[in-house]
Amino acid sequence: MPLLSIDQVTLRYTAGGTAAVDGLSLALEPGETVALLGPSGCGKTTMLRLIAGFERPDTGRITLEERVLAGPGTFVPPDQRRVGMVFQDFALFPHLSVLDNVTFGLKPLPRREQEPRARAMLELFGLGDFEARMPHELSGGQQQRVALARALAPGPRMLLLDEAFSSLDAALRASTRLEVRRVLMSLKTTVLLVTHDQSEAMAFADRLAVMRAGKVEQVGSPESLYQAPRNAFVASFLGGTNLLPGSASGTEAQTRLGGVPLSGPAQGQVLLSLRPEALLLVADTGAAAPGGSLRAEILTREFQGHMIEFTVRCGERELKVRGAPELPLRPGDSARLEVVGQAVVLEEAAPP
Repeated sequence: MPLLSIDQVTLRYTAGGTAAVDGLSLALEPGETVALLGPSGCGKTTMLRLIAGFERPDTGRITLEERVLAGPGTFVPPDQRRVGMVFQDFALFPHLSVLDNVTFGLKPLPRREQEPRARAMLELFGLGDFEARMPHELSGGQQQRVALARALAPGPRMLLLDEAFSSLDAALRASTRLEVRRVLMSLKTTVLLVTHDQSEAMAFADRLAVMRAGKVEQVGSPESLYQAPRNAFVASFLGGTNLLPGSASGTEAQTRLGGVPLSGPAQGQVLLSLRPEALLLVADTGAAAPGGSLRAEILTREFQGHMIEFTVRCGERELKVRGAPELPLRPGDSARLEVVGQAVVLEEAAPP
């Protein structure tokens, strides 16, 4: 039985306007972390606000542990939903100490239980020595953990994270994310994370729900969505790809790059997703080309530490290729290009 069920939820901010969330359905299992991922304006944060009770859907139903939070004739106020939320800016009270910030959400408890509960939560996040400090005396990562401790202290049934790591620098974001993930897993907390950062979503979540224009395009594990995107939008948004029309016959398709192996059998005209790492670049020495390789011109080179991403021109087509950081190729160089991986057949038909 899902902990949270979202069934055909729609919200328009203006009558007759474009739907911010459009017939969206999604379910979260107890203890699961799901990331809502998509470009700005796709409806991610609106969906979080609907779950939290800050917005009311026009149609559809939101259910938490078989209790209807929003639906026809029903709307539970935010403070009665048992849903915690952490915002991008943390929203700590600047005039309260760390301990008082965490205690703030525990007012319904007997007074003798409030501070011990808050201290236990701070200890869990490694903040036991900081309870007397004010928010401005903390680093960004510490402030974020205080905000999480405050949200989790009342024991919510699920936690909503709205771009909760985006204000941290890259190194701090990665280490804080790991620490937060450890705590959430130890508490068996059900989490819905909103982010536009695909790397963060794939590292943090058990499942991804990729959104576009208020709808969910595809749901699945990070591995399944990356390896088997359903359409061109998901393939391009999640990791980047090369889109190639081709003619499939069994487990191979004929394209402008020649024969390309497929991840599954197909027939007829197809549109393929070929990841940049499925292509291999080597310097063009002028010697006889190995079978299956094509001439390519290096257009751009982006060094990213663990790899280099090239844009190359092969015939009339520009392609993205990811290679080892020691590759000596530079813009203007000639190279040889070879397909070394498999392509995925997308739902869309190949352009004529």
